[in-house]
Amino acid sequence: MDEYVLRTHNLSKKFGSRLAVSNLSINIKKGDIYGFIGPNGSGKTTVMKTILGLLIPNSGTVELFGKKNNNEALRRVGSLIESPGIYGNCTAYENMKRFSILSGGDDQQINSILNFVGLGDTGNKRTKAFSLGMKQRLGIAIALLGKPDLLILDEPVNALDPMGIKVIRDMILQLNKEMGVTFFISSHILGELEKICTVYGIINKGSLTEEITVEDLKTKCSSRIHIGCDRPEQAEKLIRENFSISGKITVGIDYIEIDIDPSFTSEINQTLTLSGVNITEIRNVGISYEDYFLKEMETFDVGKGVGKYV
Repeated sequence: MDEYVLRTHNLSKKFGSRLAVSNLSINIKKGDIYGFIGPNGSGKTTVMKTILGLLIPNSGTVELFGKKNNNEALRRVGSLIESPGIYGNCTAYENMKRFSILSGGDDQQINSILNFVGLGDTGNKRTKAFSLGMKQRLGIAIALLGKPDLLILDEPVNALDPMGIKVIRDMILQLNKEMGVTFFISSHILGELEKICTVYGIINKGSLTEEITVEDLKTKCSSRIHIGCDRPEQAEKLIRENFSISGKITVGIDYIEIDIDPSFTSEINQTLTLSGVNITEIRNVGISYEDYFLKEMETFDVGKGVGKYV
């Protein structure tokens, strides 16, 4: 039986008359790295703040570790929302010490976490002199106090250079694989989420358009065989008669496209040619994850007055 770490049920949040989040239901299982994808202003941060109790929903519920709207369950959650709220005149250790009063963690754990995020050797350097990447790592370090089972990270690699992005990415993967930490990560940088996520939730104008696993996404974006030919309807019939087709066949005026393993390309070509179908071209086609997500966002019409969260 699947164990859910985080679920929301018809979560909605208004700011005045503006509906920023509309009837949103997400489902995050233990061990997931859940990528929350959407354009700027789509409601990602609002959702995260509502889950953490920083905003009060107008309707709907939040379920953490099987318990609804339970403040005790929040103790098992670490978070980094927007930018790290750190004390600029304090060192990394002093910041950790301050936050440990609320989140827990003794000196041994503090030093262990600082070493893990690569800030163990910063000594007396004030955090106001830290680079953006160092501040982000310190923010994650603070979120790790108390050994949370779930980490909620809002745009953790935004504005970082390639090296800083890689450091954050490697940290997330290590925490997930070696310590079993579940992640809920928002971002509009799809290329980075592709490298780590196991599940995606697509949000647009405050509503969830789709939840999809990496395995299902790969299937939907998998290569298809495009065949330009003079008799596409006959070609479709021949293919259905000679091959086991579980996917879709699209028939155009002078072509067909088949959702089938591209390794069958040669056999299909031979079958059609020997049956008198004149083939003008045959090639593999597919769509990228980015194209898939953009298509989902463009075709999803929310309506009902959902507006941009500012």
